[in-house]
Amino acid sequence: MTNAPNAITAENLRIGYGRNTIVADLDLTLPGGQVTAIVGPNACGKSTLLRGLARLIAPETGTVAIDGDDVHRMSARALARRLGLLPQQPVAPEGISVEALVRLGRYPHQRALRPWSAADSAAVETALERTGTTALRDLPVDHLSGGQRQRAWIALALAQDTPLLLLDEPTTFLDLRHQIDVLDLVSELNATADRTVVMVLHDLGQAARYADHLVVMRDGAPAAFGAPADVLTSELVEDVFGVPCRVVADPETGTPLVVPRASARHRRP
Repeated sequence: MTNAPNAITAENLRIGYGRNTIVADLDLTLPGGQVTAIVGPNACGKSTLLRGLARLIAPETGTVAIDGDDVHRMSARALARRLGLLPQQPVAPEGISVEALVRLGRYPHQRALRPWSAADSAAVETALERTGTTALRDLPVDHLSGGQRQRAWIALALAQDTPLLLLDEPTTFLDLRHQIDVLDLVSELNATADRTVVMVLHDLGQAARYADHLVVMRDGAPAAFGAPADVLTSELVEDVFGVPCRVVADPETGTPLVVPRASARHRRP
């Protein structure tokens, strides 16, 4: 486990909605300086865990800390300077343009006596450029396709310019090309901008290819965590996902690739 900054630690964490506990008694450390992917079957607690880490859900018990600092003891502005979040289904103000949306990412950096600066403008332009949304800047967000809208929200998260970035299913609504573009961007941010990234993904092959650290959730608790090559086995995938499979080396990267076993009618003669 790395000692790099921006590690998130959850201790005895129990979170849920009303009387429905989703994540119970969880102890987990997500390493700083790395890309972590959280995977698991539907309704296993992936997004709930991410929301709890980002302080969107108050814990029933336990704590969440960034480098030992309890997130529930931070001011909203202080937390927003350390942690950026792209939720699963964000909602934009009606009629807001792409550029205006992305500019909202600079809010944590503003002060009462500090006007909008050249650094703020540069952060917005960089975020638009990196997400391929520069040409969309004047369009209303609610006029965009699902994939375009997702990239606009990612641009907002990038403009916030935090050392720690949480992404809940960032490839949702994107075609394969834009999925790869987003995940390449995540990898680039980690490698060149020293961003710690935690993201929820559904595709196990993409998670294994792009993540340094993998957390496999089942029924609100980690079934396994560690390096993808150590975690993703055919036994684990069948046990957690109920899918008989082979795990082979990706021919491009050497990372684990899950190949479901074919049913009898789909097997070659």
